[in-house]
Amino acid sequence: MALMSLRKSKKGMPMSANLKSVIESLIFVSEQPVSLDRLCGVLEEHERPEIREALELLVEEYRDSARGIVLAEVAGGYQFRSRPENADYLRRLTRSKTTKFSQSALETLAIIAYRQPITRAEIEYLRGVDSGGVVKSLLEKKLLKILGKKEIPGKPLIYGTSREFLELFNLKDLSSLPSLKEIQELAPTDAFSAQQDLPLDDPEQPDQ
Repeated sequence: MALMSLRKSKKGMPMSANLKSVIESLIFVSEQPVSLDRLCGVLEEHERPEIREALELLVEEYRDSARGIVLAEVAGGYQFRSRPENADYLRRLTRSKTTKFSQSALETLAIIAYRQPITRAEIEYLRGVDSGGVVKSLLEKKLLKILGKKEIPGKPLIYGTSREFLELFNLKDLSSLPSLKEIQELAPTDAFSAQQDLPLDDPEQPDQ
């Protein structure tokens, strides 16, 4: 019976039968993406390669099944997310509280995402308008973070995107951002569509 509780991994090493189940539970209860390092810290009795392989198997199983959720690698960790093709149905469920990004918020967020680290003055130079209000709003929503101060006269703050930004747009890391060519091929309204509803006040223009 003891032999039945073990299975062979891809590398020929025995894998605990409940390791995937434990990892699945840990990721499910976490409010944030769980990194491989974090899992290794919790699952001290297991080797890192074994944990990594169990994660890969879980990702494959959810991807290849007909379930409504997938296990995605996002923001430097792993998180359960709804299947993208079900997005229209999810929007029906949350239709009453949906709030879209304003054009100025999207524009500012895109500039920071692609040009970070960047100062407010540099953002305003590219946009051509004062951006203090929208930057403040994005900071309050934790989509941006302050990276430090630029070593120039006045030492202005420099901004970058946050882990919450990666989560919202379902990005593994910043290298997963679409290229400029890919963005040009998208319709303007689709270029930066969010994966979930997020109220975002914009002092530059009325609510949309």
